[in-house]
Amino acid sequence: MSFVLRNMARYAAQKLVSNPQVRETAAKAARVAVDEAKEIARRDDKAFAAGRVVRRAMNRLQGE
Repeated sequence: MSFVLRNMARYAAQKLVSNPQVRETAAKAARVAVDEAKEIARRDDKAFAAGRVVRRAMNRLQGE
């Protein structure tokens, strides 16, 4: 099963790399994910920080 998942991930990565617009969007999403992870790591209450990150992500997906 992991072989199939690995091939799917490789296929998706190749598609991302081949399209410059999608590559830029993926890079921006990765930067946002890193910033959110840094914020969680900085906080004393990691569960609270993770919840806020999830809420912000949900709001972004819903377009608010």
